[in-house]
Amino acid sequence: MRPMWLVNGRSVWYNQFNRLVQPVAHVLLSDRIHAQLRTEILSGALPPGAAVPSERRLSGQLGASRHAVREALKRLQEAGLIRISHGGATRVRDWRHAGGLDLLLALGADGDAPPELELERAGLELRACVGADAARRAAERADGAQRAQIVARAEALAAAGEPEQRNVEYERFWDTVVDAAGNVAYRLALNTLVAGQHVLVLDAAHVGAELADTATLRELAAAIAGGDATRARERAADLLERTAAAAAAGAARHDAPERTAR
Repeated sequence: MRPMWLVNGRSVWYNQFNRLVQPVAHVLLSDRIHAQLRTEILSGALPPGAAVPSERRLSGQLGASRHAVREALKRLQEAGLIRISHGGATRVRDWRHAGGLDLLLALGADGDAPPELELERAGLELRACVGADAARRAAERADGAQRAQIVARAEALAAAGEPEQRNVEYERFWDTVVDAAGNVAYRLALNTLVAGQHVLVLDAAHVGAELADTATLRELAAAIAGGDATRARERAADLLERTAAAAAAGAARHDAPERTAR
């Protein structure tokens, strides 16, 4: 199977930072409660500082057990969306200041993020930021074996024909670059972003061109191998930022008819 699907009528792609997972057929009641409350919080229907209805009230309103409600609230608290106060009101937090990366990726996995969040653009810009600096640090810190391996990964990608194999080689290339950067935060960020339970839907047209740009990838690999940190960062930024810019432009074109209609 090639790493490309049709979602809502368009081709989508996953790569080393984003993976598609199939929806779970059976949805728990606590999951539905969690999704409903999360949507109300993210949309502003429940603004920061607002009191969340009590477990008893939610249980009655939603026809659910208090256990299911409690589980949903616990997950919201873990995501930084609410603050549970035992003996007091449970209140909504400002998720933009209290949430973490897992929230963004969970929204993509569930497919119910408000469109104005532009998850595709956000994820690609994060990827570009981390990737460019990881390339710079790899040029500074990689040992001889890592430098040789990065060049070999770039050549393996250039030689790959099928999209699936190109995607595999691209994953391996960036995995090696991030290891060579010697930064545990970048390493853990990559681990989070590739976790199978997380997903962001990407337009294949935005990502496909990136994997096909073997010239830039070879230049990037050569810069890292040669210890040219400035050149490595520039080549990585050029490669990754083009994809992020294409996603931003695509989102702008998608929003234009809606603004005109209003």
